[in-house]
Amino acid sequence: MNIVKDFLFQLTVMVIPIFIHFTFVAERVINDKNKNVIMSILWGISILFCMSFPVTFGTNARLELRIIPLLFGSLYGGFWSAIFLSALIILYRLYFGIDIGFYNTILVLLFTMPVILFFQKSFASSNKDKRIKIAVGLSLYYSLIGITIFVILRGFSIENFKVQCIHLIFAVVVSGSFTILYENIREFNQLRLEMQNTEKLRVISELTSVFAHEIRNPMQVARGFLQLLKEANLPDKNKGYVQISLEELERANEIINDFLSFGKPTAINNERIDVGYQLHRVVNIIQSYSMAHNVEIKTDFHNNCWIYANPQKLNQSLINILKNAIESMPNGGIVWIICTKDDDGYIKISIKDQGIGMTKDQIEKLGSPFYSLKEGGTGLGMMVSFQIIRSFKGKILVNSGKNIGSEFIVFLPENEKDPAQPQVEET
Repeated sequence: MNIVKDFLFQLTVMVIPIFIHFTFVAERVINDKNKNVIMSILWGISILFCMSFPVTFGTNARLELRIIPLLFGSLYGGFWSAIFLSALIILYRLYFGIDIGFYNTILVLLFTMPVILFFQKSFASSNKDKRIKIAVGLSLYYSLIGITIFVILRGFSIENFKVQCIHLIFAVVVSGSFTILYENIREFNQLRLEMQNTEKLRVISELTSVFAHEIRNPMQVARGFLQLLKEANLPDKNKGYVQISLEELERANEIINDFLSFGKPTAINNERIDVGYQLHRVVNIIQSYSMAHNVEIKTDFHNNCWIYANPQKLNQSLINILKNAIESMPNGGIVWIICTKDDDGYIKISIKDQGIGMTKDQIEKLGSPFYSLKEGGTGLGMMVSFQIIRSFKGKILVNSGKNIGSEFIVFLPENEKDPAQPQVEET
C-alpha cells in the first residue's frame, strides 16, 4: 500500500505544475521569459519532491521519476530551463553525499542533456503527435543510459536489473501520458481562445453590415464641403486645418474599407494566376510609398508560380503586409520579396524587412481583432490579410525578434493546371 501511495505522490507533484501553468500562468503572465522562469521553478520544486520521497520497495530499491519534470522543463522551457534543472539535480544529489549514486547522476545528465537539447527546437516546432513521440523517445533514451551507467558502476545483478527495467517502463509510460495530457489541455485552451476570437469576429461582421455605410454617407458630405473650403480664399493656416481634416477623414474611410472587407461575404471569383506577375504589380503600386519612407525593395521571383485565387484579394493582402514591413523601418532600410516553389506543393512568398521586429507574444496576437503595433492602428488590415490567405487554403508564418526585423512567409497551394479546362485522360 505504501508503494501505491508513494507512486501517487510522485504523480501528484508532477501534475501540479501543469495545472498551475494553464490555470494561472498561461494567460495572466504575458512575457515569455517570466513564464519560463515561473515554470522552471515549479518543475524544480517537482524534482526536489521526487528525489526526496522516492517509491521504495524490496531491498534498497528506489524509484523516483525526476526524469519527467526534467524532460518537460527542458523541452517546453528551453536551454536555460534545462541548465537550471540539471544544476538543481546535481546540487541536491550532492547534499546526500558523494557516492556511486552521485557519479551515476552526473554521468547520466552528461550523456542525455545534449541529446534532449538537440531535439528541443524540433519539439517546439512540431505538432502534437510528433511531440509525444519525441518525449517518449527521449524518456526511453534517458532510462537506457541510466541502466547502462548503473550496470557499469555497480555491476550486473538480476535484482538491480529488474528495478531499472521497472523504472524504464514507468518513465516511458508516465512521460507519454503526461505529454498527451499537457498537449490536450493546451489544445483545449487554444480552442477556447479561438472561440473567443470567433465571437469577436462575428460581432464585428454584424456591426459592419449595419453601420459602415451609414457612417460613410455623412463623411462623404463633410469631405465634399471641406474640399470646397480648401479651394476658397482662406488663410494658409486655415487651409492647413482643412487639409488635416481631409487626411483624418481619409484615414477613417480606410478603416471603414477594412471593416467592409472583413464583414461582407467575399464573392468567389478565383482564377488561375501567376504569383510572380501579381507581385510585380504589387511592388509597382507600393513603390512610391516605399521611396517616401526611404525603403528599397529587392525582389527575386521564380517563373511559373501558379495558384488558384482572386488576384484583387491577393494583392490587397500582400500590400497590407508590405506596408507594415515598410512602416516598421522608421529610419529606412531594405525589404526583400522572394517567390519560390516549395517541395510540399506550395508557392512560398517571403517578405522580409529590417524593422524593429516583434516579440513572440506580439507574433501570436497578429491577426487578432483590434490588435496593432502602430500608434492609432486598428489591426484590421492584418486581420483581413490573414483571412484572405486562409480563404485561399493558405497559411502565414511569421519569424521575428526584437530589433532584428521580421519575415512574413505566405504559403499558397500550387496550381499547375488550369482547373477551368477539362482534363483529358490518356488511354
